[in-house]
Amino acid sequence: MSEPIPVVRTTDHGTAKLMPDVDRARAWLLTVDGAPQSYVDLEEPAHLEFEYARRLGFVLDSVAEAGAPLDVVHLGGGALTLPRYLAVTRPGSRQDVVEADRGLLELVAEHLPVPKGSGVTLHAADARAWIEAAPADSADVLVGDVFGGSRVPAHLTSLAYAREAERVLRRDGVYLANLADAAPFGFLRSQLATFATLFEELVLIAEPGVLRGRRFGNAVLVASHRAIDVAVLARRSAADTFPARVEHGPALREFIGSARPVEDADAVPSPEPPDGAFGIG
Repeated sequence: MSEPIPVVRTTDHGTAKLMPDVDRARAWLLTVDGAPQSYVDLEEPAHLEFEYARRLGFVLDSVAEAGAPLDVVHLGGGALTLPRYLAVTRPGSRQDVVEADRGLLELVAEHLPVPKGSGVTLHAADARAWIEAAPADSADVLVGDVFGGSRVPAHLTSLAYAREAERVLRRDGVYLANLADAAPFGFLRSQLATFATLFEELVLIAEPGVLRGRRFGNAVLVASHRAIDVAVLARRSAADTFPARVEHGPALREFIGSARPVEDADAVPSPEPPDGAFGIG
């Protein structure tokens, strides 16, 4: 059998590259304009390689009884890492994946297709426009993982966007987001303040070095109207290959400080990562 070779294609929003992993037989890394976007192992779709994806996986494991199917909306498609994960860990789940880059969806469908019967439906659409048109109370989980290049687009950071996400979620639903920032955390604090306006429960998961302001990095935001099993999340995050800290309650309110919710008129993209922050060595 011939060795897999990299695939490069110009898509709607940049240059996408699929690169085979030399250490795993059917695993691939997706980059867009050089920034890592997704890692998938077609043989082991439950394998989560990236740190932030593992943390999102911990939350997804905890939101319902093990193996129970969920209705999930993924804003941001990439190579469909989390939809593949849920398809095998929670079979029978119904998943909508919303990705603005139609060319990227076509590339992934051609080279890394999701098995038939996985319950994953792909939509080439803007994330905010799609959820504004989605039915109320229609999702158990909404995952926000949209990056234009290496930045979260401004129109997906505002209170109006958060209201639409809250509307689409069922009463016991959970919102998850992959965000990125560095000290003094103006963007991250404002996102927490925005979602705190609408949701009673907030949790933040990030590497201690990021939270201490030592480097730029990812942080997972969790928001819901019901209690999150913080003890389980903290245990799994601390024991992971890439240890992370879980913040909630008074410590998280102190972290938010005087940050204010973001209105559409004031919304800005997440900060530009420093050179090499997410680059490939």
